[in-house]
Amino acid sequence: MDKQKEMIDMCKELRLPSIRSLLEQEVLLEQYTSPAEFLYFALKQEMEDRYVRAKANRIRLANFPEKKLLEELDVEALPQNAAVRLPHLKELKFIQDKQNVLLIGSPGTGKTHLAIGLGIEACLAGYKVYFTSVASLVNQLKESRSARTLRSFELKFEKYDLVIIDELGYISFDKEGAELLFTHLSLRAGRAATIITSNLTFERWEEVFHDPVLTSALTDRLTHRAHIINMIGGSYRILETKEWMEQSNF
Repeated sequence: MDKQKEMIDMCKELRLPSIRSLLEQEVLLEQYTSPAEFLYFALKQEMEDRYVRAKANRIRLANFPEKKLLEELDVEALPQNAAVRLPHLKELKFIQDKQNVLLIGSPGTGKTHLAIGLGIEACLAGYKVYFTSVASLVNQLKESRSARTLRSFELKFEKYDLVIIDELGYISFDKEGAELLFTHLSLRAGRAATIITSNLTFERWEEVFHDPVLTSALTDRLTHRAHIINMIGGSYRILETKEWMEQSNF
C-alpha cells in the first residue's frame, strides 16, 4: 500500500472528508511547495467545511416542515408591530436572554414563516433548535408517558436552545394533553427560549385548555419577560391567491 492511499484510508477512519478529497486530487498536490504548506491548506479547508456541514446538520435536525428564510419575507406586508420589531428579533438576543417570543394574530399573516426564519437564523448562529406543532408535541408527550419515557423526553427538550411550537389554538386538548403541555412548557420557562405561534388572543386560550386556572398559570409563565408580537393583519395567502387569479385572468 502506497503512502497516499494509506493517508486516504486514515482520513476515512478519522472522518476528514475534505482532506481526503484533497489527497485524491493528485494534480492539486503539485501546487504546494512543501508538505507543511499543503497541511496548512488541508486543515484550514477541513475546518471551514466542517463548519458548513455543522450548520446544515443543525437545520436538518431542527425538523422544520419547510425552509423559509427571513430574507424571503415581504416585510412591507407584515403586520406593523412585527415589521418594526423584526430587526431586534434577528439579533437573536432573546435566545441568549432565555426569553420567549409569542407571535399572536390572524391566520396567514406570516407567523410560521417568521418563526421558521428565526429558527434557521439560530441554527446558522450555532444554536440547537427544534420545531414542532402543538398537536405533534402533545401526541409525543402522551406517547412518552405511556412508554414511561416522559422524563427522558423532557430532558432532551430542555437541551434545545430554542424550541418553536406552532399552531397553538387550532385544536383543543383533553385534560391529560393540557396538563402535559403545561408541565413541559413550564420546565423551559426562564431556562431556555421558546417561540409560540397562535391564532388566538390570550383571552381565548381557555378555549384550548378548558381550565381557567391552568390557562392563567401558563399564560403568566409564557409571557413573563417575553416578546409579544401582534400579528393581526391581512392574510398573505389570500393576497397571493388574488394576485395569482389576476395573473391567470380568472
